[in-house]
Amino acid sequence: MNARRILAVTMLVVFVYAAFVLLNDVGKLRAALSHFSWWTFAAALTLAAGNYGLRFLKWQYYLLRLRVENVPWVESLVVFLAGFAMSITPAKAGEVFKSALLASARGVSIVRTAPVVVADRLTDLIALIMIAVAGSFWFEGGRWPAVMASVMVGVLLVFIFVPSLGEAVITVAERLPLGKKLAPRAREAYAALRLLAGPSALVIPTILSLVAWGFECVGLWIILRGLEHPVSIAVSFFTYAVATIAGAVMMLPGGVGGTEATMETLLLQLGEPTMPREAAACAVLLVRFATLWFAVGVGAIALAVFRRNYDRNVLGDGSAKPA
Repeated sequence: MNARRILAVTMLVVFVYAAFVLLNDVGKLRAALSHFSWWTFAAALTLAAGNYGLRFLKWQYYLLRLRVENVPWVESLVVFLAGFAMSITPAKAGEVFKSALLASARGVSIVRTAPVVVADRLTDLIALIMIAVAGSFWFEGGRWPAVMASVMVGVLLVFIFVPSLGEAVITVAERLPLGKKLAPRAREAYAALRLLAGPSALVIPTILSLVAWGFECVGLWIILRGLEHPVSIAVSFFTYAVATIAGAVMMLPGGVGGTEATMETLLLQLGEPTMPREAAACAVLLVRFATLWFAVGVGAIALAVFRRNYDRNVLGDGSAKPA
């Protein structure tokens, strides 16, 4: 993302959050927070950190499958966390930035590792859909986002599992002026994607995703307890999963707007009968700061560390270190 796009996204985020706060009455939000047990927010941050740790294991798993083995764990962790600086992009697609950083540090082709982002998002969606579908047996509110996301995942899996279909798409694109130049790289990326998201490669990352997203679902449950408006663990898991899917389906930067609106609506529909709107709104704001915005902050710090210690362009070392 260039500077203008980053500025535009930042302004959009500020506008959405300002509107969200104003629509929920600033005074009532402040009153709800006055009784908040802040240790629960710290617990939610810890759970979010656990989410990042498990997702890092996925990152390492994917690099091993691609035979990118010569990257020290600490350096790989810095690259992985720096990608969070681009979390406020549609469906977090900006996290392909990790591939650019790895190329700068180790000379690994971006085309070779970019499919990691697709495979990562795919297993995340599968895990969230599993949580949402399980909840849909008890709750009505989130079936459509789960169905839409299931269709998207199904189409992508067919594209990955049927190589003749992928080759047909690339062949058609190759007939176009721009496609002819990109076809060799597209075939390389498609081969990497099939390696990362084939049937044998889906199980371990999906299990890691299930546990990782479960941590953040528990974070919402704990924050609601801190607001003295507890809900069942089932409501927390279903609400968080469906809201996250909704943000991804809407292709909004970081899901901002769609995730918050869906989460608040579901909490009001499925939470305790007396849950006030301001309590649901506070829970949404707190859990988003403990997850999305915590990740962006961690990513900014990691990016600064990367620039200082691993970026060959900044260090003036023009020689690549192939992995």
